Amino acid sequence: MSGSRSSWFCLAAVAALTAALGLTFTGGGTLARHGPLYVWYPVDLGLFALALLALRRVPARRVAGLVLLGSVVVAGAGLLAAPRTSDDAYRYLWDGQVQVAGISPYAYPPDAPQLAALRAHAPALFPPAGDCVGWDLRRAAPGFCSHVNRPGVPTIYPPVAEAWFAGLDLVGHAHGVRTAQVGGALLAVATTGALLVLLRPERRRRAALWGWFPGVAVWSVNDAHVDTLGALLMVLGLGLAARGRRTVGGAALGAAVAVKLIPALALPGTLSGLLARGGRSRAERGRMLLLPLVALGVFVLSYLPYLALSGSKVLGFLPGYLREEGYDQGQVQRFALVRLVLPDSLAAAGAAAVVLAAVLYVLCCGDPDRPWRGALLVTGTALLALTPAYPWYGLLVVALVGLDGRWEWLGVPAAGQVQYLLGGDAQQPAYAAALGLVLAAAVVRARRPSRVGPTSRVRIRRPPVGSRP
Repeated sequence: MSGSRSSWFCLAAVAALTAALGLTFTGGGTLARHGPLYVWYPVDLGLFALALLALRRVPARRVAGLVLLGSVVVAGAGLLAAPRTSDDAYRYLWDGQVQVAGISPYAYPPDAPQLAALRAHAPALFPPAGDCVGWDLRRAAPGFCSHVNRPGVPTIYPPVAEAWFAGLDLVGHAHGVRTAQVGGALLAVATTGALLVLLRPERRRRAALWGWFPGVAVWSVNDAHVDTLGALLMVLGLGLAARGRRTVGGAALGAAVAVKLIPALALPGTLSGLLARGGRSRAERGRMLLLPLVALGVFVLSYLPYLALSGSKVLGFLPGYLREEGYDQGQVQRFALVRLVLPDSLAAAGAAAVVLAAVLYVLCCGDPDRPWRGALLVTGTALLALTPAYPWYGLLVVALVGLDGRWEWLGVPAAGQVQYLLGGDAQQPAYAAALGLVLAAAVVRARRPSRVGPTSRVRIRRPPVGSRP
């Protein structure tokens, strides 16, 4: 097949994927009405795989433009309807309005009497009580109707996420939830662009693993989850670290952790090989440790303005959320896979041991030229150990797959989506299948003959040793 015909075939596959996603969002499926989603989600995934296969035959000179174009149209599909499977975006908009009004989002829950006047000027978030019908509506304790979830508790989100929410309100207050969705689309496409810039030309096809992944259209755009901002900052941080820009990379990673705490799992990847046999000089180790120290500093500094406003309330509902994590212990459990081999009383310790083993492996045997590989191993392992109830936590895994190319890890967020729709009975089988896919791919890769040559290792060019970080 000629290069031109291959490109057109790939474009047709991306167009089919975009059309299927459009029908996914407009076909009536919601969190309360799963039926249509059972049909469209597998179709979306199949067309995604077809588009990736078609991309393999596209000439290298056309890949970047095609991947970016595909990312734009896939993200655009998520804008065709209001959020279908999550109401988190409404909390984002409320936190933004509270901040623009000069109030700390950590100070009061949405149903607090101190915020009654602000609620009265936000009918898109708090519709008339008589209209309180819908999967994403609930009656708050004081008797009003709320699109905002958990109206009885203050926010859980860290400061950089809150800054994003305030920006959304300043830019598009009048456009409601559409503002958050457009912001999510811009972040998703920007992440694709960052991957295309950071990856070597012969590896830019990997960016499609993020940009065309159906979950990005669902979680990043339609549901507008702020995790996408964390994914973008994480990609930039790891890419800059690989180029030797450890100070700037550390700042980006620290900001990512201040969006959602989960990007902290990527930090061990930046220390890949720190404890390797043969050792590193003290100067080299100092340069490696600079990044996590900068990340920690940025994370702490981001809290200071809110600490001044909120004092001891600055963590909001975050400690309580981390304790419960949205899990109904009667149906969905933490550490579902670990519980298959350990009693419930040891499940938490067993999961921690598994993640610690992954961290130690990366520190001892990880590739410092590819910090995203260690980050993917630790992040993916942590999600398999925790078996979270929310699939958008896996957006970080999708972004890391875009850097590293190990597509089998996409099974982890896919398992989260299956569990999210089907409930607790699907949790163990879905995550067990994801684990099986990762292990099977590892066996296949281990049996492949090793390549020798300049293209056998994917590296981002690094400055000479001794240059400034």
